Amino acid sequence: MPNIRPLSTELAKKAADELFEKPERLDEDLAALRTWLSKCPHIKARTDDQFLMMFLRGSKHSLERAKEKLDMYYAIRTAAPELMRNRDPEEAKSTELIKLGSAIPLPNTVTPDGPRIILMRPGTYDPTKYTIQEVFRYNTMMADIMMKEDDNLIVAGQMGILDLSGASMAHFLQFSPSFVKKATMWSQEGSPLRQKGFHYVNTPSGFELVYNMFKNFLNEKNRSRLYVHGSNLDSLYEHIPKSMLPAEYGGDAGPIQDIIDAWTKKVLSYKEYSKEEDNYGTDEKKRPGRPKNADTLFGLEGSFRKLEVD
Repeated sequence: MPNIRPLSTELAKKAADELFEKPERLDEDLAALRTWLSKCPHIKARTDDQFLMMFLRGSKHSLERAKEKLDMYYAIRTAAPELMRNRDPEEAKSTELIKLGSAIPLPNTVTPDGPRIILMRPGTYDPTKYTIQEVFRYNTMMADIMMKEDDNLIVAGQMGILDLSGASMAHFLQFSPSFVKKATMWSQEGSPLRQKGFHYVNTPSGFELVYNMFKNFLNEKNRSRLYVHGSNLDSLYEHIPKSMLPAEYGGDAGPIQDIIDAWTKKVLSYKEYSKEEDNYGTDEKKRPGRPKNADTLFGLEGSFRKLEVD
């Protein structure tokens, strides 16, 4: 049997019904993925069962799709080193950002087989002190830990709440088209996770600028899952019950600070794992065919120059 965590009854049913998971096929599929990786001179990947399983589940157990996702996962990480490399949680700025809790996974899911809910609060950091790249680098550290530990996230997907209270024009100006393109490619193509919706609350003026930019880079399916609630939390509760949310949002998930403290401890405990990640990636010089580098992946020429001027 593969060396993977057993799923809860509810998640196992969801994996079977929605992801077409067949326990009797897992050994064979994991072996096939490993064999394929051993024949890819350009990819250096983690190969443990639990890690590879994430790509099978993220691809609804299509082996070909899992290969594509795995290749893209490492290609995007290698092509955007400012977002996903040299991540040391004990480095002063990283530790400060972790303690600010600009992004935290909420402890509970709406149902036992529901998606993981992640609360993002960009207004918590000072844009004159931190760049959006530094903030995002912390988010990818957190995402890596969740991908390793969180079966709800892997099987049921993720849902985001973006609370923009306290966010200013200085925050929005950090969202260059080039950053937005990289961030959306990372979440859409460079991640095996399924997006289950994104909810914007406490949206200030100037927000439309960034919102429209993100929307332009999203595929149709993800675009249809964006919800803007303004300052009306009642309309958010229709999608995410109040009980799931931290006390500050009228919910029962305890104070935000407790969630931040628990995550700070966890992220710091993963220091070696985060540093190890730098050993994995793609060597585009060895890739058969067209390289997947910053130019070919993000198209930083042409289209961006035009966008930045508009």
